[in-house]
Amino acid sequence: MSRIGRMPITVPDGVTVDIAQGNVVTVKGPKGTLTRGLRPEMILKQDGNTITVERPSDDKLHRSLHGLTRTLLNNMVVGVTHEFTKELDVNGVGYRVAKEEKNLVMNLGFSHQVIVSEVEGITIDVPSPNKIVIHGCDKQQVGQFAAEVRGKRPPEPYKGKGIKYTSEVIRRKVGKTGAKK
Repeated sequence: MSRIGRMPITVPDGVTVDIAQGNVVTVKGPKGTLTRGLRPEMILKQDGNTITVERPSDDKLHRSLHGLTRTLLNNMVVGVTHEFTKELDVNGVGYRVAKEEKNLVMNLGFSHQVIVSEVEGITIDVPSPNKIVIHGCDKQQVGQFAAEVRGKRPPEPYKGKGIKYTSEVIRRKVGKTGAKK
């Protein structure tokens, strides 16, 4: 049995979970609403405020989907109650970010400004000129958007300039040495 798949999901107060035909799950909470179609062969059982995920057999496919299905469902419940966040740092001389209406305007050492618009379900905050905070209910969408913002100028290993996750550690390289005479 999957250790993760066996764990029950506790639904907090103020969150409603609707499991429709074909395992289409809708989770509504104070931070928003998420809908996702999960694999129809997995068995989702709701008993009061707990949800359990069971698998129909011990096939390799069902074993691999067991923990995944439970984790996806749990992330939906957590997302509509607490939201997920990703923090990015901008390092480099003259590198700055600002928020103008629903756009993230970044000066990243190019001859032009890089502008990224907010997508539906994602909120961008800029607490300081060198910090970006991305919020949202959907964990996958928050991570994907943060990766796209980071991809505009990934950190380079020589000076460490670029956009990096706050928790990311950049392995620095030694530059060229002087010519020997």
